[in-house]
Amino acid sequence: MSRIELKNIVKKYGDGFPAVNDVSLDIADGEFVILVGPSGCGKSTLLRMVVGLEDITSGDLLIDGKRVNDLAPRDRDLAMVFQNYALYPHLTVGENIAFPLRLNHSKVPESEVRERVQRAADMLELNDHLDRKPANLSGGQRQRVAMGRAIVRDAKAFLFDEPLSNLDAKLRGQMRTEIARMQRSLGTTTLYVTHDQTEAMTLGDRVAVLRKGVLQQVASPRELYEQPVNLFVAGFIGSPPMNFLPARVAGDRLQLPFCEVPRPAAVGAEHDGKLLIVGVRPEHFDDAEVTDAPSGAVTFQAQVDVTEWLGNELYAYVPFEAAAETREQLAELDRELDGESMRSQLVVTLDAMSAVRDGDTAHLWFHPSRMHVFDPSSGRNLTRDEEKAVKIGQQAEALRKRSLERARAQHAQTPAHV
Repeated sequence: MSRIELKNIVKKYGDGFPAVNDVSLDIADGEFVILVGPSGCGKSTLLRMVVGLEDITSGDLLIDGKRVNDLAPRDRDLAMVFQNYALYPHLTVGENIAFPLRLNHSKVPESEVRERVQRAADMLELNDHLDRKPANLSGGQRQRVAMGRAIVRDAKAFLFDEPLSNLDAKLRGQMRTEIARMQRSLGTTTLYVTHDQTEAMTLGDRVAVLRKGVLQQVASPRELYEQPVNLFVAGFIGSPPMNFLPARVAGDRLQLPFCEVPRPAAVGAEHDGKLLIVGVRPEHFDDAEVTDAPSGAVTFQAQVDVTEWLGNELYAYVPFEAAAETREQLAELDRELDGESMRSQLVVTLDAMSAVRDGDTAHLWFHPSRMHVFDPSSGRNLTRDEEKAVKIGQQAEALRKRSLERARAQHAQTPAHV
């Protein structure tokens, strides 16, 4: 277990392009941190610099306070789990798990090798597969073998590079649980790369969002969801993604495509007459025919184009005309988020009991306190509440420490495998 510090890390290739640009990140002992962002944002490059597979152009990488920029990967004592498992096909599961220890057979006695392999197999439920070859295993089983190989090393930290991207949706869900359980049980510092924001939100103590090599926000999943710093983070976090609507400031009101709402106090008089962008998450809308609108809510009617009933909820898609000033910006943002540039529709998540269907005029409501207002030119979230954000961060850190202390206490009481 260890603390990892990245200080102003930069990676430039031969053409001078900064794949990673001035990233600073402090990963606490035992913390689970996720690097997330769309394809090509620099997250895997950053991970490879930490493990030593990529040179650092400038900046400092410290592990437990020691600068390791020039150390070879084998000397950093970090265990990496790759996207493609990287198992040896001619070795059994047990031999694959033991491989990193047998590379150092002079330092690790064979009896201890067997004990560590057995402990990892117990944790990952691989006991029935120790004599099998990787070719005879499922994708999820192969990934557990790769995780077992990392566990036996007792390394200072685990590094995961999109480990679940080759698995189907059901297996991804199961393996997320396995990884979370393993990390909590061992209390090992973990840095995990993914482009899947669902993985980021469910696994991480904190999530670092990258955009074109630049760190946008580092925060707990809840803070990213409730208090994003800018348009990019707001659009990346959440599924379905946040709706972005053009909003014209008119005195003490904001004019949206479907309705008017009170202008938030954070939006000053200097914005009067200007066009802003309002963000509202799909799940913050409700069907007025199913749920009564509370005091202060804004109700409106909208023509529904298409609906999708999922059993536990209903998605309704409501097209609208985007203002010319924001249409291209939102389309570009959508392309960066690996979307399909279909931002001129409102997506609402309704109760499964809703009777709204294709072609209906829906009676909807949302509370203005749940919306975010963004400056189109800078992307900055004008309505971000810094005080709430700090409080959310403090709560998340307290929960992380409590969970880590509990896991370490349980681990200390667990007898070693004989």
